[in-house]
Amino acid sequence: MLKATIDADIFRESIDAIAALVTECRLHTAEDGIRTRAVDTANVAMVSLELQSTAFNSFSATAGELGLDIAKMKNILGMMGKGDALTLSLLDEERKLELSFGGYRYSVTLLDVNTIRKDPNPPGIDLPGKAVISGDALNSAIKAAAVISDKIALGIDPETMTFYMEAEGDTDQIKLALGEDQLVALNPVQARSLFSIDYLKDMGRVMARADEVEVYLGIDHPVRFVFDIADGNGRVDYLLAPRIEAD
Repeated sequence: MLKATIDADIFRESIDAIAALVTECRLHTAEDGIRTRAVDTANVAMVSLELQSTAFNSFSATAGELGLDIAKMKNILGMMGKGDALTLSLLDEERKLELSFGGYRYSVTLLDVNTIRKDPNPPGIDLPGKAVISGDALNSAIKAAAVISDKIALGIDPETMTFYMEAEGDTDQIKLALGEDQLVALNPVQARSLFSIDYLKDMGRVMARADEVEVYLGIDHPVRFVFDIADGNGRVDYLLAPRIEAD
């Protein structure tokens, strides 16, 4: 059972965060909110999202699992105006989710959860390096690197006390180093890994809206991005595997 009303912008932000990596997911409902965890088809990136009941104007749900077509949801939410109130209602007998806003009423058939990959288990890895940066600054750096190369290195240099991002193409290169005075916080532990720009561009567009993004790094390890949504009533966690550098 699910019956809830939420600000359209908040729900759209949540769907956008998931859509950056996957086109479908298992959405888990509970008395205290909704959550999902999904991995992309290439097993390179993972998204975890939690939206607490406090993010909703009204919320009533029981424990359950819904199969969501994220691509379809994103198209529907694109119809909503800023400030619209969105009502979500689960029609149990039809296995459909009804979305009502601004006079529109969509009845969307849910996917069979058995056809969707099961929730992945988060890897138990130690990422000791940490930098906290504004989402807009992070996204800008990713976009700047994309002009030069299809990959970007993220790292922390404890000697210079900086968090840096650098990219190198065939003839050009770019590097951005941010000191403690330009960051929200920094744990200066030696760290550096190389990542695909394509994945980061999609994540960056979502992270650009966040006031603060926690970036966790190791040496040739995945990177983890954690940030709040819905005025602190929700949380997104991205994990991206590194690219292996050739010797």
